[in-house]
Amino acid sequence: MITASMGIRNKIRTIIAISAFWLGALVAGPQAQAAPAYGTRMPRQQEFFVGAQTHYVAQRALEGDNGEMRSLQHFLNISLGLTDWLTLDLKGGCGNVRHENEDQVDLSYATFVGGGYGFRLRVFEKENIKGVFGFQHISIHPYSRNIGETKHKSVLDDWQLSFLVSWAAHEAVTPYGGVKVSRMDNIHWENGERNRIKSDESQSWGVIVGADIQVSPRVWVNLEAQALDGEAVSAGLNFRF
Repeated sequence: MITASMGIRNKIRTIIAISAFWLGALVAGPQAQAAPAYGTRMPRQQEFFVGAQTHYVAQRALEGDNGEMRSLQHFLNISLGLTDWLTLDLKGGCGNVRHENEDQVDLSYATFVGGGYGFRLRVFEKENIKGVFGFQHISIHPYSRNIGETKHKSVLDDWQLSFLVSWAAHEAVTPYGGVKVSRMDNIHWENGERNRIKSDESQSWGVIVGADIQVSPRVWVNLEAQALDGEAVSAGLNFRF
């Protein structure tokens, strides 16, 4: 009876994750670099993880002749176990934005506040293999800047849906990989006039590879790289409580 009930719950979680992933892909995909996916290690119910993370976006193409964006971000992360299979991810910190357009005008915005939120849903776990669906959002609000008499302001708006699979092949290292659909826009103001510059719509889908490296029973390092929709890497040190 217990086994049958667990099987039903696993099927329900799988249906929810697949539905949410494809709904998000339909909404964001044609217009969709993106947020770190955190990996597949999740806190149990009433457990939480705390970590420090650095995320570097080396390149993200924007639509049309709007060039590309770069960003260096630093966060304090908190992950809360709502259940054994559902995690709430929160982050706060700071970041910068650099926008270079086709006219070679380089708009660099100095580091200021940023934050984000998301969730992860474990859809299956069998022996050493886990599958996790995730949603993540990051917003970076750097300092504004003036060029001559023109005031420029920028907000980086970053959305991501991901599906990851990990394999705990070794006690100390858990590699993972997966796919994602993402969108990273530059919300730009010029003398108070707002314009949302969207991501290159031909680069919506990407891949993720990463690993959790155990340092001690309660401490581990997360390393991650993303490609195809953009180029980004992240690294974090995490603690379990």
